Amino acid sequence: MQIKDNNMTQNEKILKHLQDGNSITPLEALKLFGCFRLSARILDLRGQGHQIITDTVTHNGKKFASYYLIKSKV
Repeated sequence: MQIKDNNMTQNEKILKHLQDGNSITPLEALKLFGCFRLSARILDLRGQGHQIITDTVTHNGKKFASYYLIKSKV
């Protein structure tokens, strides 16, 4: 699901994607949001207090990160 709002920053788009219950990988971030440095955006979001978990995924012998958001119980 690509978020089309051009007024949103990459951080905002990625956060919305995660808040919608999706995980995200670097390749998905590039395809969906034109984001080449997902890990930097995740660091920004963690700095804002969002609890984001990193899973290491192995696919076809390649390892990469997959991120997802822990939803707060508010």
